Formats: sequence, C-alpha cells, structure tokens
Amino acid sequence: MRTRVIVVLAGLLVAAGAVARADRYELPPFRLSLAVFPMEIGDWRGSQAPPFAASVLQVLGLDDYLTRTYFTPDHAGVGLYIGYWKSQRQGDTIHSPLNCLPGAGFEPVSQSIMRIPDPRNPAGPTVPINRYVVQKGLDRQLILYWYQSHGRIVASEYWSKFYLVTDAVRLNRSDGAIVRVIAPIADSTPEAEQRAERDALRFVTDLVPKLAGFLPN
Repeated sequence: MRTRVIVVLAGLLVAAGAVARADRYELPPFRLSLAVFPMEIGDWRGSQAPPFAASVLQVLGLDDYLTRTYFTPDHAGVGLYIGYWKSQRQGDTIHSPLNCLPGAGFEPVSQSIMRIPDPRNPAGPTVPINRYVVQKGLDRQLILYWYQSHGRIVASEYWSKFYLVTDAVRLNRSDGAIVRVIAPIADSTPEAEQRAERDALRFVTDLVPKLAGFLPN
C-alpha cells in the first residue's frame, strides 16, 4: 500500500509538468507496421485471426494492432495480440486485458506476477510479466501479458501509467503497447497448466527479440 501511495503521489507531481507541456507537438518515432510482423518466429508458424469489429476498434482507440495464432510442428499453439498507441495524450490509452474478460464470459482463477529472463539479454536483469489463469465453463486459458514502451517491459498497470507521464515530460513521447499471449489449458490437471505455461514462455522467448522494430525503444 505504501509503495502504491508513493507511486500515485509522484505521478501526480510529474503530471503537473506534463499537463503544462501537453500542447507540444509529439512526433512518434519511426516504426514498422504490425501488418508485416513475421509469420515465422523460431519454429512457430502464424495464421491471421479475424480482425476486430469496428465498434471494438473505436473503444480501444489504438493505432495499430495484430491478432494471430501461432503453432509449432509438435502442435503447441498460442494466441498473440499486440496493440500499439502512437500517442496517449488525447484520452486513447492502453486498455488492460482484464477489462475484457467479464464481457467475454471468462473469470480469473489465479493471478500473479512472474519474473522471467529478458529474452533480449538473458544474462541481464529479469523482467516482470502478468500471469493469469481464466476459465469459462470447461474452457481454461493461461494468459501472459505486459506493457511495453521505449524498450521497457512492465507488468504493473500503475507503473505503466507512471512511466507514461514521466516519458511524456522527458522524451515528449507517449507511445506504448500491450502484448498478450494466450495458451489453452487442455484439462484441469496441474500438468496441463504447466504444459501451457511452458508453451507460452517458449513463445515469449522467441517473440520478444522480434518486437524491436515494431515497438520502438
């Protein structure tokens, strides 16, 4: 609780400066469109998922996105969603996946933050990502997701907002993205959940280094 209060207070102080500079023209950095994101990542092969409906895109307010499924020859499969906002100054901000779960009929079963080796620098500090297990009827899924901006991977929505404000002040940038990976859990056994986690983490390890040109540092 104390940490959260400190973060909120610091965010409010920095926000005052950000508001004072909000009229500055923001020039998003060059980046590649997610439309050309590789269909092959390691031994994963992708296929395009149906696009979002216009009503969903209007609510999200994002500028670029990707939604695909990827499979390996051994039939491991994951779903990938990347949403990118080139500016979050005008009210269009990153939406937490948790906001969508109830509407889709899924309920959280467990949630935690896990730290994993940074696939961009395995010998360096670990990075935090969110880990959720959700369920709708007999359908169970493992969800890994994080917020990414300017080379920074963050699990906490609070810290994501804090960095959004500080980067707007320091860098005159408010671009950012969310990355979500979903792996189906075959049954209700602990072994099935562990297998889904291994598949998801294996995909994340292959995925993250590929994001550099699409989510600029």
